[in-house]
Amino acid sequence: MSYFLAILFVGILCLILLLNLISLPANWFILALLFLWKLIGPTGSAITYAFLAGLLGLAILGEILEFGLQLWSGKRYGSTKKGNIGGIIGSILGAIFGAAFLMGFGAVIGALAGAFAGCLLMELWCGRTKDEAMHAATGALIGRFFGMTVKIGIGVSMIYFAIHRIWPQSETLTTVLL
Repeated sequence: MSYFLAILFVGILCLILLLNLISLPANWFILALLFLWKLIGPTGSAITYAFLAGLLGLAILGEILEFGLQLWSGKRYGSTKKGNIGGIIGSILGAIFGAAFLMGFGAVIGALAGAFAGCLLMELWCGRTKDEAMHAATGALIGRFFGMTVKIGIGVSMIYFAIHRIWPQSETLTTVLL
């Protein structure tokens, strides 16, 4: 029975990871579920507080990198501070409004388009030329894309590190599947 629970739980974690695509805090949900597994799961003792603290650090790093890459890329492409702020606000609003489309996955397109549009509008409003504003907005879009990619990668890492702590200790995964 504990093998079934472990497989089911890892499957749920993988489904939760997909929430990153619709701009929901999937890595934080994964961390919360792992904490819950520690408290009530059949192999909860394998998950330690130190391990959870390490995953907390990864989740924080994911958030920092997600927005940091957008800011860095926008700046690299010539965005001003106001343009970067516009890109971040546009990204958040785009993800919220885009979530209603494509079964929630419109949030990805909305976040990317919002980063571009928010930066573009703010740069134009601050008096930049259309070409300068377009160049800066392209940087915000590229940064947002790579930020989202890194955050999803960190979520995959969190699940990867947790699998051997979730799996019942008496047998390996390959033994059970074969």
